Amino acid sequence: MFRRKLTALDYHNPSGFDCKDETEFRNFIVWLEDQKIRHYKIEDRGNLRNIPSSGWPKSFEQYLQDVNCPFTVEERQESVDWLLGLAVRLEYGDNVEKYKNCPQATATKAEKPSDPLIHLDSSNPDFKAGVLGLASLLKIQRHDDYLVMLKAIRILIQERLTPEAIAKASQSKEGLPVALDKHILGFDTGDATLNEAAQILRLLHIEELRDLQTRINEAIVAVQAVIADPKTDHRLGKVGR
Repeated sequence: MFRRKLTALDYHNPSGFDCKDETEFRNFIVWLEDQKIRHYKIEDRGNLRNIPSSGWPKSFEQYLQDVNCPFTVEERQESVDWLLGLAVRLEYGDNVEKYKNCPQATATKAEKPSDPLIHLDSSNPDFKAGVLGLASLLKIQRHDDYLVMLKAIRILIQERLTPEAIAKASQSKEGLPVALDKHILGFDTGDATLNEAAQILRLLHIEELRDLQTRINEAIVAVQAVIADPKTDHRLGKVGR
């Protein structure tokens, strides 16, 4: 997810960076501030550099506020991606002449990208609005890069919204009507409507437990089928050849 930006910033391990590893993540933030962003003066970076401190998350939260990051400490991936984008912009600003003279990579016919998303204008407001609408509809986590969000939408549609998956999801379960008055709740809430709701929830829970038990039984049968020796000769009254 961050490999290209980390590579551009000369990070020592762009392919193996794991922002979920707390120690690695804290060291990375310190490196990013010390080497690339440099928002604080050196003498003001003490709290951020105190990696083992239990108060480090508060220091990081303050840091995000100071650099005007729109994401919170809970939105770790989003905040990391935003900070990387800020670092790339600052790095380019410090070395405009260096990067301006870099030759642009041209793809040959054999290397021509096959991904149609590469030709989209991700800065178009209509494009952004459409991607955000789809992401919201499909409950996909928001990302600072709209092309990344669009790729996630495409993957979700390809893997979960196939005709087979839709057909399976559209199958309705038919059941028998249930008389709630024949099922004892076991307690009284003092409200008839709440009592009925509690009875319905209990029946649904029982149905889920039955489904779980069925799946457990199926798993046990499958395991037994694997463990059992298929080479049983009943005529000889023994197992094996």
